[in-house]
Amino acid sequence: MKSTILTVLLAFLLAGCGRDHTNLVQGYVEGEFVYVASPLPGQLDRLAVQRGAAVKKGDLLFTLESGAEKAQRDEAERKLIQARATLEDVKRGLRPTEIQSLEAQLEQARAAAVLSGREYTRQEKLLRTGVSAMQEMDRARSTRDQDDRRVAQIGADLKTARLGSRSDQVAAAAAAVRAQEAALARADWDLSQKSQFAPEAGVVFDTLYQQGEWVAAGRPVAALLPPENIKVRAFVPEGRVGSLRYGETVKVFIDGAPEPAVGKVSFISPRAEYTPPVIYSQESRGKLVFMVESVFDDATSAKLHPGQPVDVEFAAP
Repeated sequence: MKSTILTVLLAFLLAGCGRDHTNLVQGYVEGEFVYVASPLPGQLDRLAVQRGAAVKKGDLLFTLESGAEKAQRDEAERKLIQARATLEDVKRGLRPTEIQSLEAQLEQARAAAVLSGREYTRQEKLLRTGVSAMQEMDRARSTRDQDDRRVAQIGADLKTARLGSRSDQVAAAAAAVRAQEAALARADWDLSQKSQFAPEAGVVFDTLYQQGEWVAAGRPVAALLPPENIKVRAFVPEGRVGSLRYGETVKVFIDGAPEPAVGKVSFISPRAEYTPPVIYSQESRGKLVFMVESVFDDATSAKLHPGQPVDVEFAAP
């Protein structure tokens, strides 16, 4: 019995040999969580992770129901196809068959103009010989002039058809294409936001909704804890904080762990956690404490859990 008690006492003594109790301060493990949410509302269609699961950057976390967004995306794609077709149509002008029809009309008008021109010449000769009346010559002149104007009109229409649409019509059609491209990009973005992926590697600290529940816009569905977001906060007396430096090595003693976790000082609070009511007297200064944060590498962070009380040892001053 006595040997057992001696063994236990010896174990406690050995455990305490590595700690300078005069240089220890109390602290706790803190985690800065990454809350992942969708900017759009919807029913939680799939929850791809569970609490405690390790995820890599880019892993799927959850998916919301996206039927409406898919329909909007398909509609935007069809409108873009239509706008592009309209732009190509106004660039080309009339179709080849329509141009061929104008060319045929122009040939007919030219033939009619030649015939009416000959008839006018004949009526003019007959008028000089007294065989024809002035009325017949006037009728022939009018027909000739109408046929000439018809040739000019169809020729101008054919030239315009070969040129295509006006520059302002082409610009308007091109603007419509750009507008539909923007609408499709927005629809694609809306659809993509219905599935959320891990922005960083870490552990799923918590899931806040169950599959099938309605999720409001912007409400987190999963909380991630990346290893680099785990830190230890300790409160150092005012008389000791002046000797601490950024990047200084610290040892964190965890209950049940055989070896301390080694990290470095990443933040020293510029404000005291306790402020005397009037002035800083010599007695009240001893009550001031400053929060000091320490960070660790990924392997060490895996041993630390938010809320866990620890003892922190800074390098001797």
